[in-house]
Amino acid sequence: MSRLSSSAEWTTSVTGDLIAAGKLSIGDGYRAKNSELSSDGLPFARAGNIDGGFHFGDADRFPEADLAKVGDKISRPGDVVFTSKGTVGRMAWVREATPRFVYAPQLCFWRSLDLEVIDPRWLYYWMHGEEFRPQMLGVKGQTDMADYVSLTDQRRMEISLPPIDLQRAIAAVLGSLDDKIEQNRRTARVLERLARAVFRAWFVDFEPVKAKAAGATSFPSMPQPIFDALPTTFTHSELGPIPAGWQRTRRVADLEKEGVLLIGDGYRAKRAELAEAGLPFVRAGNVHETVNTDGAELLGAEAVSRAGVKRSQIWDTVFTSKGTVGRIGLVTSGTGDVVYAPQVCFWRAVDPGRLCPFFLHLWMRSGLFTRQWMAVKGQTDMADFVSLSDQRAMMLLLPPPPVQRAFADVVQPMIELQAQLGDESRELAALRDYLLPKLLSGQVRVGETENVS
Repeated sequence: MSRLSSSAEWTTSVTGDLIAAGKLSIGDGYRAKNSELSSDGLPFARAGNIDGGFHFGDADRFPEADLAKVGDKISRPGDVVFTSKGTVGRMAWVREATPRFVYAPQLCFWRSLDLEVIDPRWLYYWMHGEEFRPQMLGVKGQTDMADYVSLTDQRRMEISLPPIDLQRAIAAVLGSLDDKIEQNRRTARVLERLARAVFRAWFVDFEPVKAKAAGATSFPSMPQPIFDALPTTFTHSELGPIPAGWQRTRRVADLEKEGVLLIGDGYRAKRAELAEAGLPFVRAGNVHETVNTDGAELLGAEAVSRAGVKRSQIWDTVFTSKGTVGRIGLVTSGTGDVVYAPQVCFWRAVDPGRLCPFFLHLWMRSGLFTRQWMAVKGQTDMADFVSLSDQRAMMLLLPPPPVQRAFADVVQPMIELQAQLGDESRELAALRDYLLPKLLSGQVRVGETENVS
């Protein structure tokens, strides 16, 4: 590793020696029995909950009353999280604002115990660099089991430590990019909550209709002509009371027959169809509220042509239907052109005049959809699975097209801003990934990053 700074300023240590000296801790997660987990408490974080950040929406919970059992296997701000079993090599950094969680066995944590020797955030970036990764890759396939990097392996690794001031400076440069990415994520989550709140008000609680029935003459965010056309009474439907005069709830299969909606599962690719060039082949792990292509394998051109409708279109909503069931993502302009893998189903509004894609997406993120797939996901002896037949049997209320269009006028700017923030974050991440190896190796000094465009 070439460095611009003097090698005398750097020290190379074995991690085990740093542990013995009380400078570093490397630990794994708690081996919980299913009976110890609950629906309340701290998230019990597994590999699937780690992907550059933390996604605890579908995580099991560990009761706070039982935390004495887990010892130090509870997250602390500054921890570097490393997936060490199965899907090896995912990482995340525990921020001050990160909710506390309990580590599961497939996770390891690296924890600085002396901030004057190891800066925690620098350690996070070092673990993405050219010194740690070859050591990780060199040991992860040593057994006949799934890929695995043991604690013993991790405690034998070498780490080159620059002076603490340089560690902090490098962490500050790279961290400023990640902080902006995190800010974008937080803003996107707020926009998502706002859009979902509008959906719930209009199409779950029917607040505008109830307000009009109570004598109101307008409703916030709803155009006056739309409000004026609302009914003031309800009628019965298969899903409960709905505004009188609105189209009855419809089976998804019937909407498909009418050319309003298309749903499908992904392309069953053979290993030989994956290539070094082609379109990203997105699996369930690429779905976290949006559809990303990080780490996705590529599907070759001939296979892409065979994939047909299983190739993405903008504003598709995707639904993970096998294994980790229930992740919902939206395809945006920043997603790019991708092909869906079999565990990813897509729902596509093919007649936007009758079915608004933004209405469809937010319906799928609501309890109206969740309750229906939860009712069928465990009906087979295989892993949790929601078949296309199950999905086509679901019921969907279609509000009148003018109401859907008015709804789109309200939520589309929110969703498009979310997409713009995602695009910006991907650009920032690319800059961070470009700078990271150069800063860690000393090829670029911290002050020189001002000239990097």
